[in-house]
Amino acid sequence: MKNLAKIISFFTLISLIFSCEKEKEKENSEKTITILIQPFEDIKPKQLAEISENIKKIYPKIKILKPIDFPKNAFYEPRNRYRADSIIKYLRTKTPENCVILALTNKDISVTKGKVADFGVMGLGYRPGNACVASTFRLNAENKSEQFYKVAIHELGHTQGLKHCPDKTCFMRDAEGKNPTNEEKDFCQNCKKVLREKHWKI
Repeated sequence: MKNLAKIISFFTLISLIFSCEKEKEKENSEKTITILIQPFEDIKPKQLAEISENIKKIYPKIKILKPIDFPKNAFYEPRNRYRADSIIKYLRTKTPENCVILALTNKDISVTKGKVADFGVMGLGYRPGNACVASTFRLNAENKSEQFYKVAIHELGHTQGLKHCPDKTCFMRDAEGKNPTNEEKDFCQNCKKVLREKHWKI
């Protein structure tokens, strides 16, 4: 009888552990986001495929959306370019819950920075946020694909709560109005720790 009671207790314990693991798994699953990759119509299929595959290596939960046109209010006619802040504002209204949109373009984009009303940038992402945008316009021709990827994950990093990083080889360094992407090698250990907690595979 005692043996039977021990067996029942053992299986009850196993059942409870299994149930807790399932609950934990469900909780973790609910916390993960989906990265929606949103190309604008000027992005070529090859560009989209390359950057999507690279992002998927470190964050597998992605979905590629159909190309769209720019929101009309984003065009800044005096400089023939598009306002990154207006793009993000538009995308934020289209972003489902538990998702982050990464918009991609080859067009020139800009923001207001300090006293400069229209400052050209490679990308923009709010910290934290659910939308960001990356552009190839200011990147080097010889390794544009690699640099585009670095800009994209930099902006995605901001949406995940990462600040600019003082490590000059980290993807999260501040560009300071230049293009330092060739000096960037990886996320630093501090930035990796934050992203791993958010289920990034790095």
